[in-house]
Amino acid sequence: MTPRRVLTLGAEVALVLVVASLLLGQVLGTPVLLGYVETGSMEPTLEPGDGFVAVPAAVAGDVDEGDVIVFRAEELQGGGLTTHRVVGQTERGYITRGDANPFTDQDGNEPPVKEGQIVAEALQIGGSVVVIPNLGTLVTGLQGAFSAVQQRLAVLTGSRALLGTQGLAYLLLGLSGLLYLYDLVASDGRERDRDRDRSRDQGLSPALVVLLLAGMLVAAATAAMVVPAGTQQFGVVSAEFASENPTVIQQGESTTLPYTVPNAGLVPVVAYVEPGSDGVAIEPERVRVGGRSEATVEMTLSAPSETGYYRRFVTEHRYLAVLPMPVIDTLYDVHPWLPIVAIDAGLAGVVALLGLVLLGGRRVRVRNRSSRHNRSIWGRLRRYLTR
Repeated sequence: MTPRRVLTLGAEVALVLVVASLLLGQVLGTPVLLGYVETGSMEPTLEPGDGFVAVPAAVAGDVDEGDVIVFRAEELQGGGLTTHRVVGQTERGYITRGDANPFTDQDGNEPPVKEGQIVAEALQIGGSVVVIPNLGTLVTGLQGAFSAVQQRLAVLTGSRALLGTQGLAYLLLGLSGLLYLYDLVASDGRERDRDRDRSRDQGLSPALVVLLLAGMLVAAATAAMVVPAGTQQFGVVSAEFASENPTVIQQGESTTLPYTVPNAGLVPVVAYVEPGSDGVAIEPERVRVGGRSEATVEMTLSAPSETGYYRRFVTEHRYLAVLPMPVIDTLYDVHPWLPIVAIDAGLAGVVALLGLVLLGGRRVRVRNRSSRHNRSIWGRLRRYLTR
């Protein structure tokens, strides 16, 4: 492989990772690897449209004063994700402020930020945020272009399924199919010439085949563990009287509710359900959920002695039950992400072992009569289209 080809493939992989992380962030409602700001509240650190490297909260560790965090606001701009700097800490949570703002968020209506609200931290090197200029501007422009295409297609087809995130997935899938078709048609002549010079024992490297299969399996396993997990918020009203509403609790008292852990997959999972804030107790904090089933734990919410509205958070981590339970427990006690790394490594190792046993050192042949027949079909299709 030539150096030019290596650089080209590297650029393509980087582009795919950027687009995939941004799209996944839109679907999950939280930044994945990359994030961006849309307003000027963080100037001059982050200009409107600038991007940054988003480190997940579970990996970033403890939050310190001066860190720039992404959190789920309750009141700011109607709620939603907000990127501001931590400027202080109280017993109730963190005090935040945009670098361009003369006052803190808590001087307004936003309550102190709890640990459970923080979804990511902006990567900083030497105390300075790593800025990706105009990343958000590019993403916003692409979203606008895709949205216009989606609306046009929805009008032409009369289907609302082409709108929103689902429609975006359909659009990207269609574009991928068209690009694949173009590649097959355009490369037919080149492949025919190359085949004349290739020997019969050439084919795909077994290492490449194993790598692709392992990558697909690891990606699916990671999504199955990460996407259903996260932090949930529960609103509690501390009242002067008892109520039939389970979240309206008499001041100083508590109530116990069921917390359900569903598993829509076929593989059993191990779920750790823990308090994400004060005023929450979980029993038990670890459950094993079989395939296509669910488990329930008891969640006890407590009301402070002072009346008012309070937020309570519950954090859930889940892992595929493919390792012994004591091993998962030990890794989880060190860091919640370690079981994911170990499970992914184990699955990749199994694929590599099977590939070694089944393939040995033989290359995988992909050129046969069927493929030559298919290429001839594409060749005829190309000639027909270019008449």
